[in-house]
Amino acid sequence: MAQQPKPFVLEPRLFEKVWGGRSLATLGKDLPPMANIGESWELADLDATSASGAGGGGVSSVIARGPLAGQTIREALSFWSADLLGSTPAPEGRFPLLVKYLDAREDLSVQVHPSPAYAVRHAHAHAKTECWYVVQAEPGSRILKGLAPGVTPGEVGQAARAGGDVPSMLHSAAAQVGDLHVLPTGTIHALGAGVLVAEVQTPSDTTYRVYDWAREYGRSGRELHLDQAVECILQGPPPATRRLEPGMEAGRLCALDAFTIDASRPQGGDVLPLAFDGRCQVLMLVSGVGEVVLEGDEDATLPIHAGHTVVVPAACADDAAFVCDPGVPMGGTVLLRIGVGPAR
Repeated sequence: MAQQPKPFVLEPRLFEKVWGGRSLATLGKDLPPMANIGESWELADLDATSASGAGGGGVSSVIARGPLAGQTIREALSFWSADLLGSTPAPEGRFPLLVKYLDAREDLSVQVHPSPAYAVRHAHAHAKTECWYVVQAEPGSRILKGLAPGVTPGEVGQAARAGGDVPSMLHSAAAQVGDLHVLPTGTIHALGAGVLVAEVQTPSDTTYRVYDWAREYGRSGRELHLDQAVECILQGPPPATRRLEPGMEAGRLCALDAFTIDASRPQGGDVLPLAFDGRCQVLMLVSGVGEVVLEGDEDATLPIHAGHTVVVPAACADDAAFVCDPGVPMGGTVLLRIGVGPAR
């Protein structure tokens, strides 16, 4: 009998980084001893990756629990087709989003992804829009995004070539738990030290590095891409930070062409229906404990805790719900709901 689409939990894939730390253990990740883990790839479906990102090979996330356990997200998409993604296209048969956690023990490199205009002119360059939801932040930590007022891309390039203070030329925002930072492709940016974020992005491996904190951290050997970066950096203020306002239990944080992000803060015992608008959902339980259930199907129940990532196929979302554990204290649960494709 064919397995019907039901929610499933994905197996994370961990990557050691020079700037990484050990904070992902607080999200239930099984970190190898003594390793500085910077990234946990929660959902990925790429034919190839950058050598400095995931080693250059392809990556397709494995289903840990639920139907098709042990198979990849690519295989699930091939098996279920529109029952998984609804009417959202799957480019070249691949899942259209990349979802991660990032743990920045040290500052990440200042970088930019191709601007829309640059991507049109260069067939090898692929645009990448991403969002960072702040899960943890040490006092005084920051996020750099966009150019400071009056600064031009050319001036950034000149400063980088001269060994100048590039970070001071960027807009700096205090990192606060619960904030969502939208980074349209072409936005120069860097994740600051002491911040752990959930990252949602369009899949791409085109990144132009501007500044790598070599002087501050003694890093060496990583290539800079200043000519390309100067052509890509967008001017103007970055998008405003989004967050749930005090007293709000749920709300939409962003609506982009490739995805939407909603945040929910259910209380202990709450049942949160997952009916959407015909799209697949990716759930990231940032904090708390609960379970994903299907009406009338006890065998489909998935107990989850902070750090788990769940895919809810489009075909079963109307019958699915998240049940918040009654023992979780008030304010102790945060659930991100990522809608795959544009809002309908």
